Amino acid sequence: MSAQKTIHVGGEWREAASGATREILDPVDATAFAVVAEGGVADTDAAVAAARAAFDDGPWPHTPVAERAALLRRVADLLERDREKIGALECRDAGKTLEEGRVDVDCVRDAFRYFADLVMNESGGRVVDAGSDEIHSVVVHEPVGVCGLITPWNYPLLQASWKIAPALAAGNTFVIKPSEITPLTTVALVALLVEAGLPAGVANIVTGAGAAVGARIADHPDVDLVSFTGGLASGTKVMRAAADTVKKVALELGGKNPNVVFADACATDEGFDTAVDQALNAAFIHSGQVCSAGSRLIIEESVRDRFVTELARRAARIRIGRGTDDGVECGPLVSEQQLVRTEEFVASALKEGAVLRAGGERPEGPGYFYRPTVLDHCDRSMRVVREEIFGPVLTVETFRTEDEAVALANDTEYGLAGAVWTADAGRGRRVAGRLRHGTVWINDFHPYLPQAEWGGFGKSGIGRELGPTGLAEYREAKHIYQNLAPRPVRWFAG
Repeated sequence: MSAQKTIHVGGEWREAASGATREILDPVDATAFAVVAEGGVADTDAAVAAARAAFDDGPWPHTPVAERAALLRRVADLLERDREKIGALECRDAGKTLEEGRVDVDCVRDAFRYFADLVMNESGGRVVDAGSDEIHSVVVHEPVGVCGLITPWNYPLLQASWKIAPALAAGNTFVIKPSEITPLTTVALVALLVEAGLPAGVANIVTGAGAAVGARIADHPDVDLVSFTGGLASGTKVMRAAADTVKKVALELGGKNPNVVFADACATDEGFDTAVDQALNAAFIHSGQVCSAGSRLIIEESVRDRFVTELARRAARIRIGRGTDDGVECGPLVSEQQLVRTEEFVASALKEGAVLRAGGERPEGPGYFYRPTVLDHCDRSMRVVREEIFGPVLTVETFRTEDEAVALANDTEYGLAGAVWTADAGRGRRVAGRLRHGTVWINDFHPYLPQAEWGGFGKSGIGRELGPTGLAEYREAKHIYQNLAPRPVRWFAG
């Protein structure tokens, strides 16, 4: 496959119909290192047609569950085989550290194995008691049909797997559009699906811009479901476009996630060290380009000064650079646009009264690097506290009471994830129960489980990925009612 043949339609790798291409830039030094096809509406229509034909007339929707599960496991094995190669590609494409890239591949492998196990362990349907031995009533689940999958630039491989694995497990066909900024590992994943023996037309990929490819997927009448992960503005456009054809929609639109630290979590040296360390991880993993990043530190006033001083000291020592270099802990932002956006947020925060405690600048040299930044004395009136940045910026707010902490944590349009740190187990469960967020960690931050649902409240989106609900997103429920002893009703006299 040549560099430009990154569109896969009906079992064939091809260039864009227009012949257009796009250079993929290394965010470390802003140099081009790959070229992909720049697909458009014509390519998308061809991909949807292939997926439609494969669903309506092909074998995959009717393939026995055991065979579908076996294919997913083969894909997981291939990911394990290619872990180093794909992890390094994700590192270069998205600016991650090499270890982050490897972990992403492991998580993708686990997602495929989870959904393979899930469908294998299901029963043949839910029997419904109709109140009569003469009636057999059962609810079964069938694939939705053609799925349009649109993924973001920050975790391109992982987010693709969260959609592809359940879509295939349920028996669907799909067209996927990865971010035009970071498409390479999704192309590699589709190649592994082909290698694993997936029938032609089941998996289709169109590399290209969201305004053309993503928009066409969202409004295409032959797409039965669209699953989108990305920003709020783009997500609302997808939802509007999907409305005319009344297709199923699943949206994960990010978050502005609180990390609530009570003073009792810092009562011992070990507790203090752990809470500070985890606050750094929450905010600065992948340079803060994480939908669940703990970008809002909400800390009890009595320990604020000590905590923020140590946090800022450690943030200033984070080693940034190319992810494959020894000792590097944090890579660049993904693009010039994201770097400028981060700078604008910090500038507006300082203008509104925030106090810079660490970072707040680009380092010297090429690439899209920005130093991990801590902004103290923030409040909910500030744009930097309200809006998702997707950069290495941590804001600090303070509270005095538990009620105030909960009110601050919930004072957001989003509701994806949050955490509470406390030595009081009862308080931890109590606060977790009051937080209006789809995932709440107690004395931890960032871990997820493929068997547990992921998604948010409010403007963080609708629907869930992962877990049994993540599989259900890609299915339709059908009630089959069988009368075993039919006889005339005599409703009408005749």
